[in-house]
Amino acid sequence: MLKKDNLTLGMILGFLTPVLAFVLYWIYARVQKGYSFSQLLDLISINHFMLLPKVMSLCLIANGLVFYLYTRKRRDITAKGIFLVTMLYAIIILLLKIFR
Repeated sequence: MLKKDNLTLGMILGFLTPVLAFVLYWIYARVQKGYSFSQLLDLISINHFMLLPKVMSLCLIANGLVFYLYTRKRRDITAKGIFLVTMLYAIIILLLKIFR
């Protein structure tokens, strides 16, 4: 069983939180504009995925919130895992912006 304060839990939260944020973004786009999931992916992929780094950056804001909550609870090892995955996402975003 996972302890409440460990690196693996932080990494799992770090990977899943942006995915959840993207799903919430899709729900917002569906309510506001009526986009289906495939239409939203088509919109992101227009012009060789120029919007992908921007959408990923918006989804990383949720990681910042989760990181803040875990540091406030003094779960520092879990917060390290969240921070590690956030930095991996940031490197991917930078590479996407450089090599688009």
